[in-house]
Formats: sequence, C-alpha cells, structure tokens
Amino acid sequence: MDKAEIKKYDSAHVFHSWSAQSLIDPVAIAGGSGSWFWDYDGKRYLDFASQLVNLNLGHQHPKLVAAIQEQAAKMCMIAPGFAVEARSEAARLIAERAPGDLDMVFFTNGGAEATENAVRMARLHTGRQKVLTMYRSYHGSTSGAIAFTGDPRRWPNEPTVGGVVHFHGPYLYRSPFSATNEVEESERALKHLDETIMLEGATSIAAILIETVVGTNGILIPPPGYLQGIRDLCDRHGIIMICDEVMAGFGRCGEWFAVNAFDVVPDLIAFAKGSNSGYVPVGGVVISRRISDTFNKRAYPGGLTYSGHALACGSVVASINIFEEEGILDHVKMLAADVFKPELEALKAKHPSVGDVRGIGAFWAIELIRNTETREMFVPFNASGDAAKPMLEVVAECKANGVWPFVHFNRIQVTPPLNTSADDVRHGIAVIDAALDIADRYVTN
Repeated sequence: MDKAEIKKYDSAHVFHSWSAQSLIDPVAIAGGSGSWFWDYDGKRYLDFASQLVNLNLGHQHPKLVAAIQEQAAKMCMIAPGFAVEARSEAARLIAERAPGDLDMVFFTNGGAEATENAVRMARLHTGRQKVLTMYRSYHGSTSGAIAFTGDPRRWPNEPTVGGVVHFHGPYLYRSPFSATNEVEESERALKHLDETIMLEGATSIAAILIETVVGTNGILIPPPGYLQGIRDLCDRHGIIMICDEVMAGFGRCGEWFAVNAFDVVPDLIAFAKGSNSGYVPVGGVVISRRISDTFNKRAYPGGLTYSGHALACGSVVASINIFEEEGILDHVKMLAADVFKPELEALKAKHPSVGDVRGIGAFWAIELIRNTETREMFVPFNASGDAAKPMLEVVAECKANGVWPFVHFNRIQVTPPLNTSADDVRHGIAVIDAALDIADRYVTN
C-alpha cells in the first residue's frame, strides 16, 4: 500500500490506544534502521523515544532479525507446558543476570501481565491482599495493572480492583516532604511509607510494588538508601518487594537490571519491553526461590496461551547475546558519563525553562518550568487542550527538525536506543536545545 491507502485504512479500521479517534492523525512510517526511522515522504527522525522506551537495540538490528527468522524456521509455536530450547535458554540467561536468588522465570506477553502476575504471586505466597504502590507510577492498563498505577491514566478506569493503596515516593525537585537534599528526601519518604504501612495494617499487606527507577512519570532516581529502606521494611513486616523494571531493565539504566545499580535484591522483578527490544511481544516475572518454592506442590493458578512463546524467547536469547557481543552496557555507561550528563547539564545552564535534568544510563528527563523561583510546571499536571499547547509547540519544533522525543506532562524524556552513537545523541540534544528557545519565551522571571 502507498501512504494514502495506509492512512485511509488506519483511520477507518484501527482503534488507537489512549486516543480520541477523530482527533489523531498518525504518521505513516515506511521503515527504520538503527536509531532512525522515516515516513513515506522520506523525512527521517532520530528516535529519541525508542518508540515506547523499548527499542533498546534500535530498528531492524540485523542479528536480532536473523535470530527471529532462524527461530521461525525451527519452531514458531509450542504450548507453555512443553520444554523447548528457546524458552529454557531465555530463562537461564535472564536468571543468571538477575540478582540474589531470583532464578526462575514466568513468561508473559508484556509488562501489564508481568505486574499482574507478580502481585498474584505475592498475594498467594503471603495470604494477604493489599498492595502499596506509588502515586507517580505506571504499571500497565489491564484491570489489575491500572489499579496499581498511580498516574492519571487510572482515573477514567475507576473504580478498579480493590486492595491497592498509593503512597508518595521520593522526588527531590518537587519534594512532597519539604526536603532540601537527597538524605532528607530518602529518610522522610521512608518515614512516610512506614507510617502508611502502620495505618494500613502491616499484616494485611502482601506487597510493595515500585518502579526501580520511575519511568514515564519523571525518570525519578531513588535517593541513596531508599530502596534498601524499602527492603528493610518488607523484611520487618513479611511483605514482598516487587520491582517493576518493564522500562528500567535490560540495559536502560546501564545494568542488566536496574536494582543492580543500587545493590538491592527484591523478591520479584517484572520485565518486558527492553528484553528483546519489542521485536516480538514478551514479558515476565523473575522469581526468588522462596516464592517459587510456594508452588512446588501447590499449583500456580495462572497461565497464558503464549507464555514463553518460541519466537519471543528466541528473540530474548538473541538480544542478550547481542548485548554481550557488542558491549551495550559499557556503551550506555559511556554515554551517561560523557554525553548525556554534560550535554543536558549544559542545557540546564543555558535555558531558564529547564528546571531540572536527571537520569541514569540512557534514561534521562528534562523538566520544564515557567518560573525559576516557584518552579511552576511548564504545562499543568495532566494538561490537555489549550493548556498543553506550549509543550506541543516545543515537540513540534523537535519533530520538524528530525528528532522524535518522548514527552510526558512538562518533561522531555531522552531515551534513545542503547546503541545510539555519541554523535547522534549530541545531534538530538542540539535539536532539543534549539526547540527550548520556544519554551524560554514562556518563562515569567
């Protein structure tokens, strides 16, 4: 089909997620390679969003494409109840890279199913029902996962399933605890969580579910001691610690799992997106031995037709091997130290509209403001319509100059493929630099 046909049938028949159907006009994409993709008019875009922060190895990585083709020729589909090479090898490779005794893997089709099953395991293991999650979080859009979610995407889906309590996590730039430094923020956030546990009844809480590094809701890096503090609270009260690494895992933070950067071992880790760059839908839960032992002689009451799908698992194996062969983790750490941090700090120094920059690995946020003293958000929380137009102007300028950014509320989130070259990263940041001149016009002091 040509561009016109694609657009015609998309409009007529494709029901798009998170969208008012008559108000959107999707760009028709013709192809992609590496960190770039292009439309049918030949306009190229540097993918500074990694699509949905999952295209960790970029578009059409030849080794990953070849591995999927090879697996398809060998075996496309086999039911979850059989033992097959691709699934066994994928589970082994994941378990070997997970911390502590997290050495079993339950495969799902994506991140929402991963968080849902992790919570189910915690509830069955503990015999308790309540789950504590952060307000600034996203855990998926299925019925349970959207209940766990703290951000406004939960609101129109309410009422949701019960037993979920939200709490404030650390966010030093907009501290809910009036903290002035990371030590205070960590201590006060942990005190708040401790009090929430007390008020909700520790013996009723099955799990605390957190994003190791909060993703869409701000790329919020936990301050020193915070994750260990959660680990200690969980141990004290018999609560299961679940880390959602759907976005933060598999190299995005410069480690196989983000928790490895903080020397903390949770009981369960949910993963998905980056484990195979999204080439085939896949996700899963990495399970500690003490939780998996709960189901040694007791059936786990959950499953999926496509759990451990052969094509998906083959692509996970190939992706992990590519990471090793091409030194992806080392490349991410180099980009963080030599490119992302200095270049984004320079933007902050240059533009009054940049209130804060923060990040880890290839996972960075530029937070925009209107007032340097009050830190008024560049656009309001959950802005839409006319209120969102200033941010849309900045985004449009980026796209007009060939950079496709990831944007949420008042933040531009810089999340290119992990193997993006230093020169391409610098180019993308330079385009954002120019676009921020538009944002600066809205600053009131």
